[in-house]
Amino acid sequence: MSTNGMSTGEQSIKINGVELSVESFGDPTQPSVLLLHGAGESMLAWENGFIERLVAGGRHVVRFDSRDAGRSTTYPVGAPEYDLRDLVADAAAVIETLELGPAHLVGMSQGSAVAQLVALDHPELVATLSIMSGTPGGPGHQQPDLPGLTPELAAYFAGEAPTPDWADKDAVVDYLVDAMRPFAATSRPFDLAAQQDNAHRVVYRAADIAAQLTNPYLIEAGDPWRDRLGQIAIPTLVLHGTEDPLFPIEHGRTLAAEIPGARFVPLEQTGHEVFPPHTWDAVAAQLLAHTA
Repeated sequence: MSTNGMSTGEQSIKINGVELSVESFGDPTQPSVLLLHGAGESMLAWENGFIERLVAGGRHVVRFDSRDAGRSTTYPVGAPEYDLRDLVADAAAVIETLELGPAHLVGMSQGSAVAQLVALDHPELVATLSIMSGTPGGPGHQQPDLPGLTPELAAYFAGEAPTPDWADKDAVVDYLVDAMRPFAATSRPFDLAAQQDNAHRVVYRAADIAAQLTNPYLIEAGDPWRDRLGQIAIPTLVLHGTEDPLFPIEHGRTLAAEIPGARFVPLEQTGHEVFPPHTWDAVAAQLLAHTA
């Protein structure tokens, strides 16, 4: 199947005073799945091969670059003029502007936090909720009852490589690949060639790669919302890597336990990473069943 043949191409939509780059796949008359990427990523985090599986299952799939990502509006490096609630408002506005609602939300990491809040604050826009690599109440809040990041990841952060010359795109590609490695599962080989290819596409497409890899980590998460999770009445699927070093799997299990009726699915040989290719068939089957 050719993904290019499924894509409507990218378009820029103006919402909430910013311009966001959006791409749709498949038949717009089919149920819509909106993909929400993580911090430092862009819409390209959702790979074409994964999207193909959802489209083949009869879904209309939409991915977009959030603020500071890809081809969307960017801000000065180190000075993002927005917070997590703005990203929530943006996601809701994408659903409304493209008339996707109620949409099936799929969020990864920071995108899972956005998805939780869209479900809480705009439930009329959400048909189902699917959360990957999330934590109850979102990143940026202390969860003393849950395990912290692994010692290996803590050591990586302590000795993190200095930022590259942002103007040297090939150096940024290498930097990005090195930054992905400690988040991947250690029980399977790190696919260096694939990661280099992905990083190259991300870096060379970004309007401001320095902003993309800096600003999303600086935004305020706002008030915690873990105590509100019990209010979510939308069918919820929680997926979590068994080897997630940032949010160990207990975060996913707890998140599922605190959302009424949520179903938990562990993903073997998966770290804190957008669904790696070895999971695509299983994850797509789970999502297609959940959004049926």
